[in-house]
Amino acid sequence: MTETKTTETKTDNQKLSFAELLEQTEKTFKSNTVVTGKIIKILPEEEKVVVDIGYKSEGMIDIEEFQNASDKIDYESGDEVEVFISSLSNEKGRVTLSKEKADKLKIWEEIDSALDKEKEIDGTIKRKVKGGLSVLIKGGIKAFLPGSQVDLRPVSNLEKYIGEKYKFKIIKFNKRRGNIVLSRRAILEKERAKLKEETLSKLKEGELVDGIIKNVTDYGAFIDLGGVDGLLHITDMSWGRVTNPRNMLKVNDEITVKVLKYDPETEKVSLGLKQTTEDPWLTAKERYKPGTVVRGRVVSLKDYGAFIELEEGIEGLIHVSEMSWTKHIKHPRQILKKEDVIEAVVLDIDAENTRISLGMKQLEPNPYEALKEKYPVGTKINGKVRNIADFGIFVEIEEGIDGLAHISDLSWIQKIKHPSELYNKGDEIEVVILNIDVEDEKPKISLGVKQLVPDPWTRIPSEYAVGSVVEGKVLNVTDFGAFVELEEGIDGLVHISEISEDHIEDPKEVLEKDDTIKVSVIGLDMDERRISLSIKAAERVEQLSSQGGGSISSAGPNATIGDVFGSVLKDAVSEEDKKEKAEEKAEEKSEDKTEDKSEEKAEDKTEDKSEEKTEEKSEDKSEEKTEKESEDKSEEKTEKKAEDKTEEKSEEKTEEKSEEKSEEKTEEKSEEKTEE
Repeated sequence: MTETKTTETKTDNQKLSFAELLEQTEKTFKSNTVVTGKIIKILPEEEKVVVDIGYKSEGMIDIEEFQNASDKIDYESGDEVEVFISSLSNEKGRVTLSKEKADKLKIWEEIDSALDKEKEIDGTIKRKVKGGLSVLIKGGIKAFLPGSQVDLRPVSNLEKYIGEKYKFKIIKFNKRRGNIVLSRRAILEKERAKLKEETLSKLKEGELVDGIIKNVTDYGAFIDLGGVDGLLHITDMSWGRVTNPRNMLKVNDEITVKVLKYDPETEKVSLGLKQTTEDPWLTAKERYKPGTVVRGRVVSLKDYGAFIELEEGIEGLIHVSEMSWTKHIKHPRQILKKEDVIEAVVLDIDAENTRISLGMKQLEPNPYEALKEKYPVGTKINGKVRNIADFGIFVEIEEGIDGLAHISDLSWIQKIKHPSELYNKGDEIEVVILNIDVEDEKPKISLGVKQLVPDPWTRIPSEYAVGSVVEGKVLNVTDFGAFVELEEGIDGLVHISEISEDHIEDPKEVLEKDDTIKVSVIGLDMDERRISLSIKAAERVEQLSSQGGGSISSAGPNATIGDVFGSVLKDAVSEEDKKEKAEEKAEEKSEDKTEDKSEEKAEDKTEDKSEEKTEEKSEDKSEEKTEKESEDKSEEKTEKKAEDKTEEKSEEKTEEKSEEKSEEKTEEKSEEKTEE
């Protein structure tokens, strides 16, 4: 009996202990708390881990919550682990546990502390997500790194950061949602600010500094000197030609540059790469003397010539006019192309302005120098009209060698407004060599066509002497007179004042085209090749010739109208004198016969005759005087008109010469432009 009671008492005590234990357990294990448990089993096939927390049931946790950054499990059966109780009993009656939540709660505290104290945390970038990168931090907690917070500058390729470990700063934390936002840029800016302060304190102009190429653009490159960015402009990269900086520099490459300019206020730094070496132009004069044959690479082709790189930093220009003696090169690409390696001759060097003039044609003999011996002045040759300009025609006398026949050398007598009136491109014509000038920079060959025949003006003074009267045909009637053709190609001008003694307002009232008229040559200008004609002078000559019976004498080119008409007037005066003398002799004989008669009759008759004679003489003398005065006035009037006409012609010549000089200057300028 006693033993039975004792056993019952023990059993009751045990029952009380279990009740108390159960009550105590229910009080210890609560939802949403973190407890320590033991790993019982790891089930890879089911992807589960069984954990015992000392509760009435065991918990099952997903295996991925135990994986590290390398997707490996660092735990084994029997290891203790902190877990989070999500629920004490699920639908299967099991406790629901989570290691990830337990880790997060622990990390949350650390994160909260790091956020308050601005501490840095370590993390590994796992993958690219929308708007940035996913980062795995302590405890396997996933955080978000925005794309704008990855680096100091915007990054276009985020994938290159995957797998990299960095330090981050927490800039945003929401414990309830479990969101963590990180920034790497904040840490870089802090480091950069410290580095910048150190760099600026020792940065000086003229010093050589090391840097890293951060970015390359079309106009240059940005170099990170250590917290400070400097600009290396394209013009300061090389003494030579740089067309694209990307062909010369690469991002993240280390580079040594020279500080050209530094402004502490704006913190702007200008850098130079070419300044780290000596300027090749300082010694260029010694290496590239005029006459030196050099070899170089064609780096650029322009309308006016080609640039040749002789060495790094030294370029020379071959002007298009220095490429060939004979070929008409309009653009260098006709004979050259980029990257060609050619030879040339140094013509001139200006080291101060970094210019070298080169020539290709100077490598060959000058064909123009042999032309003087081959074609002496006066040589007649046949050639093809290659080009026609306003001022003349270009005739090819040899392949690639042209000469110019100026418009003034095309005809002695024809008035040519444009050479195309006589010639067409491609015509085969005969010309005469007038001059070959090889002294100028650009050789010139002057040709002539009219010189193939004698100048008709050499016979004009003899055939159309001043004072001669000839027939001609009216070619044209203008407001100031009429042009009269004396023979084919030879014409003269009848000025309006020389058409008639009467005043004429419009020459067209009295003259018409194709009229045949008589004119007198009143002036010859051999220099200007002009003939002055007069209709009224021709009429006077005929009138005086018929009255006086004299003839008109011809005169030279410089004779006046008084010289021409002088002989006629002189003959007329001589005839009058003879008549007067004959009358006087007859009167004397009559007086002698009358004296033999009676004195009375003689006296009467003598008185009568004397009166008659006196009256006759008076009348004769009066007539003679009137005629002489008339002749003198006529001669004065003629001479005055001739002088007036000479003055008018002089003024006309001055104006015409001025116009011709202006035209010649215009033609010369046009000729130079066309030849260029």
